[in-house]
Order: sequence, then structure tokens, then C-alpha cells
Amino acid sequence: MSYLTDRKRATGLGSAKSGTAHFWEQRLSAVALVVLTPLFVLPLAYNLGSSFDEVRAAYAHPINAIIGVAFFLTAFLHFFQGVTVVIEDYVHGRWELVLIITMRMLSALFSLIGAFAILKIAFAG
Repeated sequence: MSYLTDRKRATGLGSAKSGTAHFWEQRLSAVALVVLTPLFVLPLAYNLGSSFDEVRAAYAHPINAIIGVAFFLTAFLHFFQGVTVVIEDYVHGRWELVLIITMRMLSALFSLIGAFAILKIAFAG
């Protein structure tokens, strides 16, 4: 016989015990991308077809470089958050952990490659 109330038994229980935090993190990264995407794409589109020196001059400006790095970091964080939800919903067992770790590593790798490319252009001398 248990003397716990229904509320006491249910406290802290849930599918993953962190669903709300994950939900808000993903929404926050989505809002950040709504702002960062046009700020990243407009200078990029403006410089399409330009010479390397013109592109370097555009991204040597700290605002463009910071926006570019922030865009890549935020975009691949958002990608990882979304693909993690899909993996958690549809893959179970050992493969779930393997795929989540793989996607985390790929997301980190691609975000660092993008950030490195922006910084290399910005600081090319």
C-alpha cells in the first residue's frame, strides 16, 4: 500500500523530463535564425560574383563577420536540436545514442567549418 498522493507520484515524471526546456531552446534558436538569416544572406548575395578582395573587405567588417559566425553556430545548433527530436521519436535502443552522438559531432564540425571559413575570409591579409 502506498501513501503517496497522485500528484506526488506524477511529480518530475514525463517522457524525457526536459521536454519544455528543449522546446524553448529550439524556439529561441528559431527566432535567432529569423533575425540572423537575412543579415547573413543580404551581404552574401550582394557580394556574389565579386572578387576575393571585395568579399574580404565586406567580411573584414566586424559586424558582417560576427553575424556570419553567429549564423553558422545558431543554424547548426538548431539543426541538431531538430534532428535529435526526430531520432528520439523514431529510433530506439543503441542506435538512438549512436545517431545522436554522430549528429552532434557532424553539427559541431559543420558549424566550425562555416565559422572558420568566415574568419579566414575576414582575416585574410
